[in-house]
Amino acid sequence: MKFIEIIADTGSLDTVAAIAEQVQAADMRAGVTGEDGMQYMRLLVGDDRLQATLDALQNVLGAQDKARITVLPVEIALPKAPEAEDREESKATEAREALRSKVDKGARLDLNYLVLVALSTVVAAIGLVEDNVAVVIGAMVIAPLLGPNLAFALATALGDVKLMRRSILTLGVGLAIAVAVSIVTGYLWPYEAPGPELLARTEVGTDSVALALASGAAAALSLTTGLPAVLVGVMVAVALLPPAATVGLMIGQGDHELVVGAALLLAINIVCINLACKLVFMIKRISPRGWVEKARARRAMIIYTVVWILTLALLVAVIYLRELVRG
Repeated sequence: MKFIEIIADTGSLDTVAAIAEQVQAADMRAGVTGEDGMQYMRLLVGDDRLQATLDALQNVLGAQDKARITVLPVEIALPKAPEAEDREESKATEAREALRSKVDKGARLDLNYLVLVALSTVVAAIGLVEDNVAVVIGAMVIAPLLGPNLAFALATALGDVKLMRRSILTLGVGLAIAVAVSIVTGYLWPYEAPGPELLARTEVGTDSVALALASGAAAALSLTTGLPAVLVGVMVAVALLPPAATVGLMIGQGDHELVVGAALLLAINIVCINLACKLVFMIKRISPRGWVEKARARRAMIIYTVVWILTLALLVAVIYLRELVRG
């Protein structure tokens, strides 16, 4: 459940009360009115009714410059709600405003992001060269590559062009840094022959597609359901950072034949993760509030989904052609 605290013109009390009744709020209270004519109100609503309540409140209070809406979590509510209500709340998707707030930080191109990408790449590159699985996994834990992927997919669902551009830039810069750092690492850390961990990142097949799709779907589900995203972030990092590091290491070593395989795996993973995220957001019916924005976002979602599907089909065709040539 959530508390929704409202500060609005005192004349909005009846309207807010009507909204509370419409969404079947568990409780509605009106507080004192300040000297400025603004009144405090509070609603208690279930998670499954939160988005509808916020949309209705924004529609009626949006014209008030001083109006404020704040959402607060409820840790414990007694007496306990009936089991049927608990089931409905557990299936609820988080409000779009909460989702937007969560992904915004992950899409920021700041010094912390750049340093974490560089450090995780160095660790991953050393682990790949030394064929040390534990070190590679350690690099995945600190790699911040989940954020921009989720931000781009959600931005498409919401039709948020500004966030879309920012997340693409953040992801692109992150991958570029990963490749550049690993090129330097490969040049300074020569090896006689690539080990199993490196070679595994130069081989791509249908299992790679399944892994990346699962990683993307899990990432989107963890975001929309409010579940911890730490382990999901590791899954996404596993799909992106090792192939990017392998591309750089192979370039640094001058092994151009294996560069192609690693680059193909990286491209497959990027496409599959974003495609899976978009499909999950479509299934969850995450969209903007206004009708015009919804129509625009729906068109963008369809276009991007089709583009990703066609790109994936092209990459899969390249995989099979490459296997035929090698076989």
